[in-house]
Parts: sequence; structure tokens; C-alpha cells
Amino acid sequence: MTETTALIVAHGQPSDPDPAEAALTRFAARVAASVPGLSVHSATLAAPTRLEAVLEGLPETVPIYPLFMARGWFVTSALPRRLGGRANPILDPLGIDPDLPALIAAHLSTELEQRGWPVAESGLVLAAHGSGRSRNPSAVANGFAEHLRAHLPVARLSVGFVEEAPSITEAASGHGAMSLCLPFFACAGGHANEDVPQALEQAGYAGALLPVLGDLPPVPALIARRISEACR
Repeated sequence: MTETTALIVAHGQPSDPDPAEAALTRFAARVAASVPGLSVHSATLAAPTRLEAVLEGLPETVPIYPLFMARGWFVTSALPRRLGGRANPILDPLGIDPDLPALIAAHLSTELEQRGWPVAESGLVLAAHGSGRSRNPSAVANGFAEHLRAHLPVARLSVGFVEEAPSITEAASGHGAMSLCLPFFACAGGHANEDVPQALEQAGYAGALLPVLGDLPPVPALIARRISEACR
């Protein structure tokens, strides 16, 4: 069997790079396990020299999968700059994958069913990062929400942001106990682990808080499929 090789790159945690680097290594192993013959390396941009060290052992034909939610500055500027003169192809990031809304809707439908919450009577809060400088991240989150709504007709779907209005607190306010909050993040980190729960508490949110989107069970197989398609 011919082995397919890829590299997953995420932002990481600049203040403490090692735990995020280790978490990404484990995530890459989950992706690799989804497809026979797939080998997946990993590196965060926040870990000094990690990306360069991994690239030294890989040919320039190896595709790079950006574990980000938008094709923003990190994907279009920071990552290419770190590649230097290398020609490794950069794939589309997770958040704009056209199959993502239907995939996540199916997962959320199961979550609601397991709780005994009818879809038409339930709520969903999408907690995203946003940006104070660019409208692109919020446009991606809002677009995802609209596509998600088409597959999962909940009673109320609200989108809130860490770094722009409306805030997550505003978005979560008024949601009942039969609500799910999905952090629209590729990886767990300070925003998902601290900012989102704090915002929900301020809103008096009584629903359930899910893991970040990137950690949901269907995601590794989707990434593995995209990598395999890119290597054909």
C-alpha cells in the first residue's frame, strides 16, 4: 500500500506552546487512523521552530492542512511566510469545508436526540472568535450558521463572538435549558476554555456546552478525506 503523507498546522498557544503541540499531535494521529496508509505530521505556529523542523524531513509535495476556521491572515500570510521558498500546497481550512455544515448538523441532531430534546424546540448558540480588524472570520461563522440552519431547523440559532459584537453573552441570553452551545473553534485553547464559559455564565445560560467543533468525532475523518483527495 502506498503511504500518503500530510502535515496539519494549527495556531497553538503562544503563552504555553507545549500542551497545544501535544494535543495537535494526538489529533493528527486520529486523522491518520481514519484512512489506511495515511501518515500525518503536525506543527503549531506558536511553537518556535517546530514547523521548520518538521518540514525539513518532508518533500515539497506534501500537502499542508490548516486547522483553522477561516482563510484569514494566519492561513494566507503567516503560514506561507513560515514556509519560506517551499512549494508545499496549502489546502482549504476546516471552517470553510463545504461538507462541514451537514456533517456537524448530523452530529448535533444526535446530541439533541440523546438528550430527548426535539430539534424544533431546541436552541443553538454558535460561539466564534470574530475579529476586531477583519470581517472575514465573522462572515465565515455566520455563513456556517446559515448552512447549518438548513440542515438543523432548531427553534433559535444565535451567533456570538469573543472579539466583536454581538458578544457570546448577548447571543446566549434568553436561550432555554434545551440549548446547545458549539464553540466554532478548530482547537481548544484559552478562548474556548475560558472566554466562552465565562460569557455563558454572564448570560445565565442553562444549556449544554459542547467541545470545540474541531474536537467533534466526525471531523478527523473529514480532514483525512480532504488530504486523500489532495494526494490523488
